Amino acid sequence: MRLDVVRLVTFNLGDGLFAAEVLSVERVIRFAPPGAVADVPSWIEGVLEYRDQVIPIVDLRRRIELPARARGPETRILVLTTQAGLVGVIVDRVLEVAVVPSANVAPPPELFRGFTAEFLRGIAKVGEQLAVILDVDRVLTSIDRIVFDQAMAETAIGE
Repeated sequence: MRLDVVRLVTFNLGDGLFAAEVLSVERVIRFAPPGAVADVPSWIEGVLEYRDQVIPIVDLRRRIELPARARGPETRILVLTTQAGLVGVIVDRVLEVAVVPSANVAPPPELFRGFTAEFLRGIAKVGEQLAVILDVDRVLTSIDRIVFDQAMAETAIGE
């Protein structure tokens, strides 16, 4: 494996090009409506069973404050490996695995197309476009995971 390149799974949210490092992406699955969970932030869509565990599903559009959009046949869930555990994120469309020279990846600016740097790991030139590389560990922080786990425990108690 060459160390002077970065491998990115690229995807769309609206007209924007986004990416996650390939080592952070466990799997890409077809969209299935997640089960509802009460008392979680509005950007947590619910839960899905994945490989004998229940994982939170984040509506990435809501998480990064993009306008809502109808789900279509190309809507996918990226299962991400994060410090807080596995997390699913809903994206509009998965494009490809892009191999980008490390020199084409820049650190994130304070603000890029309205996104604060907290969600960004960097900006990469993929072909002729700029892709926002997400910091997957910021999609669902440890504190968010605690809130989610508490809501799941309360849901289980209430059944």
